[in-house]
Amino acid sequence: MSTGIPAPTGPHPAWTRVQLARHPKRPHSLDYIQQLFTDFQELHGDRRYADDAAIVCGMGFLRERPVMVIAQQKGRDTKQKLHRNFGMPKPEGYRKAMRVMELAAKFGRPILTLLDTPGAYPGVDAEERGQAEAIAYNLREMSRLTVPVVAVVIGEGGSGGALGVGVANRVYMMENAIYSVISPESCAAIIWRDAAHAEKAAAALRLTAPDLVKLGLIDGIVPEPGEGAHAEPDQASFNLANTVSQAFDELLAMSAEELVNQRYEKFRKMGNFFSE
Repeated sequence: MSTGIPAPTGPHPAWTRVQLARHPKRPHSLDYIQQLFTDFQELHGDRRYADDAAIVCGMGFLRERPVMVIAQQKGRDTKQKLHRNFGMPKPEGYRKAMRVMELAAKFGRPILTLLDTPGAYPGVDAEERGQAEAIAYNLREMSRLTVPVVAVVIGEGGSGGALGVGVANRVYMMENAIYSVISPESCAAIIWRDAAHAEKAAAALRLTAPDLVKLGLIDGIVPEPGEGAHAEPDQASFNLANTVSQAFDELLAMSAEELVNQRYEKFRKMGNFFSE
């Protein structure tokens, strides 16, 4: 079935991939969790303020391997979108995620994070409860985790909102996902004073998976079938499971010290494009 969105070919496919990353039928985190995991048990609350529905946390078995899961969830219809706050986490969401990661470290479980957010929630209430501090705390503590961490951008990876659960030993992107410090519309509004230039901004931001592989910011691309993950979600889930399982196979062979050092060195090298 045609989606009305052209396939991502040609010299500047960035805007097409932005459209595919936001496709209304694109699989969300809970769709992948249902496909990938058996006996998934969700955990709620940050033990401080509330339970943030924009981040789903829990434990399950990925091909018989116990895994802790932290996933950002957008919602499908209007009611779900409001319940999930359009996938924009608040501080309690990041604190819930860290609580689950600490459990994973305590019991020696690998961690999978699924990133899909336009960004952290910028509301006054979130700022009052320490949005920036919650994200910064996660960045520091995730860098120190002694268990394998794999992150996958499945749709939109929006700035610190995604990075707050995205400090991982391996970072992957679905083929038509995007990962950027700012949305194309916001970038266009700043640079050209007009959000209508979003397509031009998307190309300039280098936010696609092929771009980020070339820049060394991600470790690999999870292929999507046909016109995108929404066209054949079962195949997309299978491809995702293969990538994550292989990553865990390799990372679990490393010691706790090696995992921490590898993660540290990985992020320290980002943005360094000079050589002697």
